[in-house]
Amino acid sequence: MSQNKKKKPARYFDNQDEDGEDRTQDQSQADSNKHEGESTSKKQSKKRRPDPQRLRDESDPFPGPAPVDGEIVKKHRRGEKSSAKEIKSFPHRTTMKRREDRFALAAKQAARSELLLPEETGFLEADEGEETYDVTQQEIRKSVDIASATKNFELRLDQFGPYRMDFTRNGRHLLLGGRRGHLASIDWVTKKLHFETNVMEAIQDVQWLHLETMCAVAQKKWTYIYDNNGVEIHCIKKMHNITRMEFLPYHFLLAGCSSYGGLQYLDVSVGKLVCDMPTKCGRLDVMTQNQRNAVIHLGHSNGTVTMWSPNSREPLVKMLCHKGAVRSIAIDKGGTYMATGGMDRQLKIFDLRTYKPLQAYRVSFGAGELCFSQRGLLAAACNNVVEVYKDCCLRTQDAPYMIHEQRYPVTNMGFCPYEDVLGVSHFQGYSSLLIPGAGEANFDALEANPYQNKTQRREYEIKALLEKIQPEMITLDPSQISAIDKATLDQRQAERKELFGVVPPPKFEPRHRMKGRSKAGRIEKRKQGVREEGNRDKIQETSKAVQKKKNQERPQYKTALDRFSK
Repeated sequence: MSQNKKKKPARYFDNQDEDGEDRTQDQSQADSNKHEGESTSKKQSKKRRPDPQRLRDESDPFPGPAPVDGEIVKKHRRGEKSSAKEIKSFPHRTTMKRREDRFALAAKQAARSELLLPEETGFLEADEGEETYDVTQQEIRKSVDIASATKNFELRLDQFGPYRMDFTRNGRHLLLGGRRGHLASIDWVTKKLHFETNVMEAIQDVQWLHLETMCAVAQKKWTYIYDNNGVEIHCIKKMHNITRMEFLPYHFLLAGCSSYGGLQYLDVSVGKLVCDMPTKCGRLDVMTQNQRNAVIHLGHSNGTVTMWSPNSREPLVKMLCHKGAVRSIAIDKGGTYMATGGMDRQLKIFDLRTYKPLQAYRVSFGAGELCFSQRGLLAAACNNVVEVYKDCCLRTQDAPYMIHEQRYPVTNMGFCPYEDVLGVSHFQGYSSLLIPGAGEANFDALEANPYQNKTQRREYEIKALLEKIQPEMITLDPSQISAIDKATLDQRQAERKELFGVVPPPKFEPRHRMKGRSKAGRIEKRKQGVREEGNRDKIQETSKAVQKKKNQERPQYKTALDRFSK
């Protein structure tokens, strides 16, 4: 019987290959070094980046950066280039040279970025031999994406018209009010209906308040406030027979003009009527606000436009704009230009800085409704035709930018904020038109957020109430509020003398001394000394006056020699 040999246990110092042959320690060390070298070379090859010059084809027809036009670079330069040779100090000369290099690079990059045309908005551009006003809404709807195409729609409401409309400040919600009592609020983007009711009374005008949860409705007799469920929450009997309304969001004021010629301001935060002023100009049905200074503009039947503030019983400015009655007024977002339409079938543009006319257009049927967009487009409703003008304030336009013909006469219209949409209400409902380039593309979420949720809405309401501006601060020039009072010392002293009857002496201010002699204790000691000196002078003057009075009151005794005096 053969004896089985036990297998020798493997040791760490005994290295064997696959054939079972023993290997020396030096050979194993050499193999390990070889494997380590291969792994490190692989890692280095992975980390090594390819040379861009090798990747670039040698036959590149446009080597290097793209050339930039020198005229465009010159437009972005900040003056003439300063010479560093005139500077004697080497560090300052180096700093100036680096600064000039940075300025040159910035000008070149700004000129290169002009290829993107960041200042140009998406307006319509017609081909050669065509005009932009020939483009119809159907053609625009076919050319745009699905989301934009859904913004062009029409609501057929042929039972309760004509209609008035209003958008919220963030451009998300739409309020419609029919003359025969129909009142509806919708999220026009998602087509979600908030509420729909009939107030069983004639509606003259509708207006959103600071949020989409409250709206004001001027009905036949009084003004009512409804919530977002269509429930009446307030009845304002002091504002009666209102024909037009405007809401001032930063002041929380609801302004309304009435059929008897009165202008009223209601503070909706406290429910208090701020003022009720008679304009003495007859029936009022043309009204708008200047968003820059919150001044109300009214149009009258004698062709004049007046500007009002709750601080004055008389108009701040009175302008003669038309030969006939004023039918519509619109003011641009910056508060610089005012457009008016009159019965004389003229559309005029005025500069509110100089109160002088800039442009005058003759339109058919006259402009019954006017409104400015955020990008400066002007829409004019002439009976059932809507005309949109581009850059009409800066230069005279020969033709409108866009034209759209409605089936029924237009009663009200307005551009939707932050959207290329023009809302038009007429006798038979409401139409939403696509106007490329009308809305502002960028919005401030802290100012007006179209995508705000309930929490953001509550925070916005609280912050708006905390930052509420008082009605006394409404002026024609809002920069006067932050201006420096340059009244002289003599004027101030005269005013104080008028007020108190005596001019108070100027306060003693000790001058600054060196070497620690202007410490707080020493300054107070000097002030105390001046006060004591002034009090001592006053006491001496008082004692002298008392002594003089005593001397005058003392009886004079006559002597025997007084009989000889003459």
